[in-house]
Amino acid sequence: MNYLKINDIEAYNIGFNFSNKVWDLVIVWSYLAQKTIGAQLIDAADSISANIAEGFGRYHKKDKIKFYHYSRGSVLECVDWLSKSKVRNLITPDHYTELRNELEKLPKSINSLIKYTNLQLKE
Repeated sequence: MNYLKINDIEAYNIGFNFSNKVWDLVIVWSYLAQKTIGAQLIDAADSISANIAEGFGRYHKKDKIKFYHYSRGSVLECVDWLSKSKVRNLITPDHYTELRNELEKLPKSINSLIKYTNLQLKE
């Protein structure tokens, strides 16, 4: 029998890779930028895949889905922090576009994970 593994989940992989790209950008910012926007952006980005992982590890369907919803909220938080980063010239327009394109994949992918969880689990 084949069991689903965390690395089989598209939303987890997108979120995990996104957070590492964010880290690579923020690590070279000035102290003020890192302390204010950078820390918030990293926390929000990290929580996308972290909440999917936590939900994946839960037993009950409602618990799993609750954490997947948290992940989706973190996506929207990242959109806000990315926009602020762009406006304040902390990231280039190209980096903004690349990261924003990654974020745009996530709501649909997370919704698919929620739908899959709803269909596959009884409780």
